Amino acid sequence: MNAEQLLNVSSNLLLSGFILLLIAIVPLGLSVKSNKNVFRKAGVVLTYMSFLLQIGYFITRWAAVKHAPVSNMFEFMTFFGIMLVGAFILNYHMYKQVVVGLFVIPVSLIIIGYGSVFSNEASPLVPSLKSNWLAIHVITVALSSAILSISFATGIIYLLKVLDVTRKTASTRFLEFVLYCLVVVIGFIGASTVFSFTMEPLTVSYIDIQEIESKAVYEMYPIITNENNQDIGLMMISNKIDAVKLNSIVWAVVMGTLLYILMRIITRKSISQLLKPLTKRVNVNLIDEISYRAVVIGFPLFALGGLLFAMIWAQLAWGRFWGWDPKEVWALITFLFYAAMLHLRLSKSWEGEKTAWMAITGFGIIIFNQVFVNLVIAGLHSYA
Repeated sequence: MNAEQLLNVSSNLLLSGFILLLIAIVPLGLSVKSNKNVFRKAGVVLTYMSFLLQIGYFITRWAAVKHAPVSNMFEFMTFFGIMLVGAFILNYHMYKQVVVGLFVIPVSLIIIGYGSVFSNEASPLVPSLKSNWLAIHVITVALSSAILSISFATGIIYLLKVLDVTRKTASTRFLEFVLYCLVVVIGFIGASTVFSFTMEPLTVSYIDIQEIESKAVYEMYPIITNENNQDIGLMMISNKIDAVKLNSIVWAVVMGTLLYILMRIITRKSISQLLKPLTKRVNVNLIDEISYRAVVIGFPLFALGGLLFAMIWAQLAWGRFWGWDPKEVWALITFLFYAAMLHLRLSKSWEGEKTAWMAITGFGIIIFNQVFVNLVIAGLHSYA
């Protein structure tokens, strides 16, 4: 098969895996409410089948583009989501906790869905990426981030189990906010999908901060625009800010908030209240142990891929091991955060709820590093 045919096959494999993963949520959900093993087995089998299809996508796309398919946001986020499924499968073999998959799989679907918003077009690598270290560094980072993200899911499970989510406290409000943020991402995916079918990309000219005429391409209806575009948009902002990216964030918040409000109106419950029954049979000590073990495994892998391998590649590509690029800084922050988490766990006995909150915070740092730093902050990784 030629490259175009392989790309078509890879896209079909990814879509098929996504659908199977979506279906797997149903038997997994039934398994935590029932003693029948048939639901658990069906959910696990569907998850395995989905993972194999997703690996098939990765292999066929690699064959088509002739390099590891982790060089842009679509490829990286997709691979990150796939590795999260793989991390759950590994975790399931160790602990046999289906409830972890019930919370991990939706996060994986959201991540893969978010990645699908970006262009999946195969494009040549920029010169600095033409290296075997692309696969070594990025794949290790994605795998380690996925393993660390297991602690995010188990942190949510732990808090849902131990907190009285019917009461309005600082803890329950923040937990609800975390779940609301996931809904906002779903809103962004939905808005992007709708606009991709209903709106042609809108290209507008404006004078940037360097007083040079530039062009901005809006794939969502422009609510926010830069100055000098008085004929479109509802609000103008300084040319120091990327209006296109801010416009996307505004649409994500608007659509996510509307979706959240709709859910509240229909169910008359918060997301925390809806999810809490799923944790009825959870052993909190075991869930806390899983959170800790995920960090113990993921942390050294992240140190290896996110720092050591990255520094070696930076030396080969740019002639220096460290340059305070935003991506490098946030990789260091991620490393230091999880190092502090393990230190507090071992020396100060920060267990249970404290571990859960730190795991959720760590996941937030990972997502900020992989998404916001890549897209918004200018640096050597902006091509991602």
